[in-house]
Amino acid sequence: MTPSNILLLPGWQNSGPDHWQSRWEALHGYQRVEQHDWMRPLRGDWSARLEETVADADGPVLLAAHSLGCILTAWWAAHTRHAAKVRGALLVAPGDVERPDLAEVIPGWAPIARQPLPFPAVLVGSRDDPYCSFDRVQGLGDAWGARFVDYGERGHINAESGLGDWEEGRSWLMQLAAAA
Repeated sequence: MTPSNILLLPGWQNSGPDHWQSRWEALHGYQRVEQHDWMRPLRGDWSARLEETVADADGPVLLAAHSLGCILTAWWAAHTRHAAKVRGALLVAPGDVERPDLAEVIPGWAPIARQPLPFPAVLVGSRDDPYCSFDRVQGLGDAWGARFVDYGERGHINAESGLGDWEEGRSWLMQLAAAA
């Protein structure tokens, strides 16, 4: 699998330069799926962009999603014609867009799609994520049929979590690639 076939799916407001997704893009050449509007995300627009990117990919792809990117992955997987191109997904710290405070600032993303994903997935969750309770993230992992990784108390598993290049996360992604 070529680096350009590993698709990075950032969440709301995109991933800044110190985020593990941005570091992976710079270090390994993975492809960020650029969205039309990072500040006012529309589920339909984001899904259409992911559909287009996967359809246009030269060969199979891996997904590396963070926060709202995880919610996008589940929604997209429920509606796509191209799920067979996805060899696996690393899902990290999904945001609970059904929570009233998040639903207010990111409208139109609830309900969260809860069908089993049609490809292998690893879901990494934190016990102290401010955007999703630990019970909730475990429940999403069960619903999606993902292997769940309890990552301890690591906040939102983003730049503020001090992960640097996050080789541990990349090893989970590479395990998905090897199993495909």
